[in-house]
Amino acid sequence: MVEKPKLKEVPVREAIGMMLPHDMTQILPGEFKGRLFKKGHVVTEADIEPLLSIGKEHIYVLEMPEGFIHEEEAGLRIARAVSGGGLVLTEPYEGKVSMKAKHLGLAKVHEEAVHELNELEGIAFSTIYGDQVVQPGQTVAATRIIPLIMEEARIERLEELARQFSGPIVEVKPFLKKRVGLVTTGGEVFSGRISDKFGPAIRSKVEALGSVVVEQRFAPDDKELIEQEIIRFLDEGVDLILVTGGMSVDPDDRTPGAIAGTGAKVVRYGTPMLPGSMLMVAYKGDIPILGLPGAVMHEPFTSFDVFLPRILAGEKIAEQDMTRLGYGGLRKC
Repeated sequence: MVEKPKLKEVPVREAIGMMLPHDMTQILPGEFKGRLFKKGHVVTEADIEPLLSIGKEHIYVLEMPEGFIHEEEAGLRIARAVSGGGLVLTEPYEGKVSMKAKHLGLAKVHEEAVHELNELEGIAFSTIYGDQVVQPGQTVAATRIIPLIMEEARIERLEELARQFSGPIVEVKPFLKKRVGLVTTGGEVFSGRISDKFGPAIRSKVEALGSVVVEQRFAPDDKELIEQEIIRFLDEGVDLILVTGGMSVDPDDRTPGAIAGTGAKVVRYGTPMLPGSMLMVAYKGDIPILGLPGAVMHEPFTSFDVFLPRILAGEKIAEQDMTRLGYGGLRKC
């Protein structure tokens, strides 16, 4: 059981010179909620009226048992134990320590570790879902203990458990600046009968993550011509090749065959996520080649938006990454 801290009650008017054992919060409905006094603040005569205004007729002096630590120290130690690169820790606020993204990047969260650490009594460790794009300053995780104080041995146990997992439990991986080649297929676009919609959509997504589309090339619905454009990009040393259009089951949709025809190893053609089920992921050596379905043109979030950030963070996509998108993957129907 979590031991309750021993607190000595003191009338607030007799508390001058005494130290507050925890933060004091002020709430003004519709106007303000925040810290009025920080833990460790020494009460002065000028503080009496503000304390009374938040209903504090008495304050408490903490009597810390031997072998226990305060919530602020505990929160900081938990945060340090679970944090990897790309994170900045905030100072404790009402016992809570937040872990914020230092830079634009991909949030990585070890789900099993989060569950295991939260099984320790009195621990609260909360994160966002992993594999999300996060902006600088965005909160990725936060932690605190439930009681005001806790046995130091329990925090030491958590620190030991955290070390047993491979790699950090929470981190933000930076995006690498990659050179992307874009091949847009389809006779209707190649001939100029309709305007290209893929190019602007792809460039926007790639550039938002710090990479660049070095060139966009067009090809008709011809397997050999599509292969040639892919191979040209491979010869030029781009880091990622995106091939748009021609990914459905129509007889004149040649893109999947063209990607395979380059000698690339296909990870999988098709994923259970909707929209974006007709996605292909392949690799020619270390170079990823993605066949993108038509939904990428007009849907704000598809399977492409799941895998692009991971690839730009330097990760390699496996077949299981694609097959596991069914659970929670229904974004539109």
